[in-house]
Amino acid sequence: MEIKDMRAFYAIVEEGNISHAAQRLDIAQPALSRQMKRLEMSLGVQLFERGSRRIRLTDAGSALYARVEHILGMVDGTVREITEIGSGVAGSVRIGTITTSGAMLLPELITEFHNRYPRVTYQIWEAEGARIMELLDNHVIEIGITRTQVDAKGYDSIVLPNEPLVVIMDRTHEIGRAADTVRLTELMDASLIIPLRWKSVFVTNCRKAGFDPNVVCVSDSIVQDLLLVKMGVGAALLPVSSKTLLTDGNLICKRLVEPEMRTHTVVAWLKNHTLSSSCERLIRLFRELYIQRKP
Repeated sequence: MEIKDMRAFYAIVEEGNISHAAQRLDIAQPALSRQMKRLEMSLGVQLFERGSRRIRLTDAGSALYARVEHILGMVDGTVREITEIGSGVAGSVRIGTITTSGAMLLPELITEFHNRYPRVTYQIWEAEGARIMELLDNHVIEIGITRTQVDAKGYDSIVLPNEPLVVIMDRTHEIGRAADTVRLTELMDASLIIPLRWKSVFVTNCRKAGFDPNVVCVSDSIVQDLLLVKMGVGAALLPVSSKTLLTDGNLICKRLVEPEMRTHTVVAWLKNHTLSSSCERLIRLFRELYIQRKP
């Protein structure tokens, strides 16, 4: 199997059909179909289930996809590292992030980094935490941003300062008597929008307080949650840093208390793995922006 076959196979799986993959690879669709047929013949297995509009992998195809993702990540990383030896800080930074952290961290981070190193480009993957760590293990990304602790034996990491969870609500449907805080029991009759990550702990705390919360939506998209609040669906439980995304004057934010709930963000990369020079500088900027300047 050649690298070009791996890239073609990977593109088909990522795009979901041969037509879109052919456009992405800038080749004719019949030629790509023939290439995949030859690949299946050379391997002696069927990789795709035919007869569906969207590509479905066989067991053999799924196993190949996992290996190809790992191999291409290593190949691209090696090419980038060698190229940077002669060209300085350039190339592409590959970052994977969960939604609840990326929306707050990356815009400021990338803006500042772009000002310092304008030749660097960016590839950003967004997924749930387990998938981010899988992409990191397979060398598809170099930096992973998640809200779960990582194994220190396999990863180096930066743990950003803990931040409290807040309740964002519409001003016309304000919850709680205090101006800046809302007690858990004051959410008893509220319609709530909660990220999956904190649902279990939140529901447990509510039941300890003597009630079952009215969770109308579970969503890990901060932007989507804020839009739902704006449309009057309910109040959203989010990290305090999400306040930076508030542009509607009708939305207000109150810190959840009694009990308070807190969260943190972890920036991780593979231990004993040579990072590109641009990634090393990006990690230093993480520390500068989110560690050193905070008390």
